[in-house]
Amino acid sequence: MQNQKRVIIDYVSPTVNGGEFYIKRVVNEIVNIDAHIMADGHDVLGASVLYKHENETTWQETRMMLSSNDEWRSSFSVEKQGFYSYKVEAWVDYALNWRYGLIRKINDGQHVVSELLEGAEYIEPLIEKVNGEDKTYLEHLHHIFKDENSYGEAITEAVKERLYNIFFANPIKILANTSKTYQVYVDRKKARFSTWYEFFPRSASEHEGVHGTFNDCKRLLARVKNMGFDVVYLPPIHPIGEVNRKGKNNTTEAKEGDVGSTWGVGSQYGGHKAIHPQLGNLDEFKSLIQAAKDNNLEIAMDYALQAAPDHPWVKDHPKWFKWRPDGTVQYAENPPKKYQDILPIYWESEDYKALWNECLDVMLYWIDCGVNIFRVDNPHTKPFYFWNWIISEVKAKHPDVIFLAEAFTAPKVMKQLAKQGYTQSYTYFTWRESKHEITEYVEELTQSELKEYMQPNFWPNTPDINPYHLQGANESKHMQRYALAATLSSSIGIYGPVFEYMLSDPLLGKEEYLNSEKFQITHYDWNLKNKLITIISKINFIRNLNEALQQTNNIKFCNIQNDNLLAFYKWNDDRTNEILVIISLDPHNSQQANVQLPLQDLAVHNGHNLEMHDLITDSRYNWHSEWNYVELHPTMPFHIFKINK
Repeated sequence: MQNQKRVIIDYVSPTVNGGEFYIKRVVNEIVNIDAHIMADGHDVLGASVLYKHENETTWQETRMMLSSNDEWRSSFSVEKQGFYSYKVEAWVDYALNWRYGLIRKINDGQHVVSELLEGAEYIEPLIEKVNGEDKTYLEHLHHIFKDENSYGEAITEAVKERLYNIFFANPIKILANTSKTYQVYVDRKKARFSTWYEFFPRSASEHEGVHGTFNDCKRLLARVKNMGFDVVYLPPIHPIGEVNRKGKNNTTEAKEGDVGSTWGVGSQYGGHKAIHPQLGNLDEFKSLIQAAKDNNLEIAMDYALQAAPDHPWVKDHPKWFKWRPDGTVQYAENPPKKYQDILPIYWESEDYKALWNECLDVMLYWIDCGVNIFRVDNPHTKPFYFWNWIISEVKAKHPDVIFLAEAFTAPKVMKQLAKQGYTQSYTYFTWRESKHEITEYVEELTQSELKEYMQPNFWPNTPDINPYHLQGANESKHMQRYALAATLSSSIGIYGPVFEYMLSDPLLGKEEYLNSEKFQITHYDWNLKNKLITIISKINFIRNLNEALQQTNNIKFCNIQNDNLLAFYKWNDDRTNEILVIISLDPHNSQQANVQLPLQDLAVHNGHNLEMHDLITDSRYNWHSEWNYVELHPTMPFHIFKINK
């Protein structure tokens, strides 16, 4: 027999792949729900969003409102970590439909005695549902609707908002229809807002030529904190393979004293659960983790699932690697790059269950040591279903854990990793330079379905990527790139100190660093201060004080009549914090233009006085017009205005 329900629920959003994957939020964020809801004829409809946390048994309800063209909207707040379920329910609201028709008939001068009797039938079941004055009121209406002598009073009361409000708040959901149930996963706030600083522990020593230790890293925590960062990301801290070890600048033969790549994990000293002996021991690493927490910092570890030729796995679990007919293993390649010091894992191994469990055990080991953030190396070279499994297993027991995907790869692959559970992802921002490229890419991230499940993390540089536009770049270019990353995206990071010291000499013709720290120990003067460090610190301080910059998706690009200038407006959800950012993309020349304020979004009219407070310089300007003149010089190539209305 066919479904007797009349209401259609269509195009529920947000969803990912029709509900195959969950959308993502952080604690106290809003989930805005839209749906197309319709029925045959012209009856009045009602609709609600039902939602509940995974630990709750009772659905909470928030009513949807019709906007236009059968499009209904509502929202709910997610207040706890974990999974929420949500669905849309809709029905023909016969009581409100009766009242709507009654009012039209009364306005037409029709006699509505029969209709009032019908209204009494709709009121009757509500008398037992309401309390207090509403109960007394409905009992009175029930009486006068059936009493022809009270006709005048009855039609007067029938059209009042009070009856409408009672009907609306207590719907009788006859033949209600319900959508599919969808899920939203709620993370802690750092999943949305984080500021990463990357350095190599072995380069942390105060003394040139000396291998750094965890105690040296501990000394640097105050510096990192004072610059406004909240995540300290350390490249792999494990023993480094000695077989096929790389030399300086990625040469294939290491010379005596060459320390190798930290991503060539594993040696006679252990594998993924071991620590490089020159860095320190486990107790010292745990002490570093605690010292970071004492400074309101978190240590992020690198999770690199690959093995050096002398990793214990190669001997103990040979089936985890693919052996060639001549008895050797094909080393890792990413043409034209070759990694002779790394053996890729054979994910199609018949012993894959043991492999997967060991990979999980490695992560749980470091979580037990106090690590809750992992930057995952090359996740796109491992099976998607493996990531879905391991992330689900970890999050079920440790919901605070955050996963950053180092996935500079094809767009759909990056998206799939996010769908499978990754919290954050590296992006193409590193290469987006022109106004058109930046605008187009950020709008894709914030206005498409991507905004529901992929949190971008903008990095101007990484140890692997010395982008052409930073090679030999001046101070203004470095300030510009950091300001762009830090204001466009709520999660950002830099590989330092090469960025703030502007050490950008490349390998000739490549987007790689000359004398790359990946293959050697580098000595830095960690006490050095410069203007760029001051600006980075100031920007990070501003981010920490302004909610508009602690999320990515609330952004609108503004018209500005110069292709060398980029302007955008950002706001928090309740618009109590509103920011206008203007950045020059020219590191050499002054640039001028008029910028158009988004007056409608600001909810002010042309002529209204706005105080534009430049949070970098502390200067204040009064703007009265929709269009306003700005000029930026390479010595300070951006404004971050707080808009005070």
